[in-house]
Amino acid sequence: MTPYSCIIVEDEPLARNLLSAYISKVPRLELRQSFSNALDALEYLRENPVDVLFSDIQMPEVTGITLLKLLKTKPLIFLTTAYSEYALEGYELEVYDYLLKPISFERFLKAVEKGIARLDGNVSQPISTIIQEVQSAPNQDYIFVKDGTKLVKINLSDILYIEGLKDYVCIYTPQKKIISLQTMKSLEASLPSDRFVRVHNSFIIAFSAIEEIEKDRLVINKSTIPISDTYKKTFREIIDKRQIGG
Repeated sequence: MTPYSCIIVEDEPLARNLLSAYISKVPRLELRQSFSNALDALEYLRENPVDVLFSDIQMPEVTGITLLKLLKTKPLIFLTTAYSEYALEGYELEVYDYLLKPISFERFLKAVEKGIARLDGNVSQPISTIIQEVQSAPNQDYIFVKDGTKLVKINLSDILYIEGLKDYVCIYTPQKKIISLQTMKSLEASLPSDRFVRVHNSFIIAFSAIEEIEKDRLVINKSTIPISDTYKKTFREIIDKRQIGG
């Protein structure tokens, strides 16, 4: 059977190479081109329609979401992302599936086989199922965040606290701090609520890292972090439940 043509749009070289390697293992897929930015991909697609598109969401200049909005004819779309909050928006853009980073070959193959079956006209996976799967993904002991041009793996147990800096976040660990271009809201959604809590518009803290709590502040690794009125009640209720005999 003739393989389905596809392209990759991914600004991270390692992630791009990984997807390319995965595609090479699937006989029903033929990789036509790989692009490091959405603008070049858009120009290519205007003259060279393909059957399948693998695209990252968060990219400089033009995001994967914007790319999809600009496409007049949409192929079967797989979005690759470290965050699940885009799933509902993807419903309106006819996204077939989301591949949450880090992407295992098993997950990739499962998604692609269903996609190929759809292209063959045999089956279609409801987007509601996809959204549910994305939002209920099993908790992991680590996250990946962008640090400049690379993805950095951070063990959840290493995170002391996170500080929001406008469009950036600064993640503090005992060894270093990592600055990443993303919002506090998106990062908060990716963290398990039984291990992390927001105590201020600008701060998310790890329960295990708290050294002292006094009125409207707490201490972590000798740093004083404010507890704002907005989050104080919820924070206190959680702490009360964690007290011995509480």
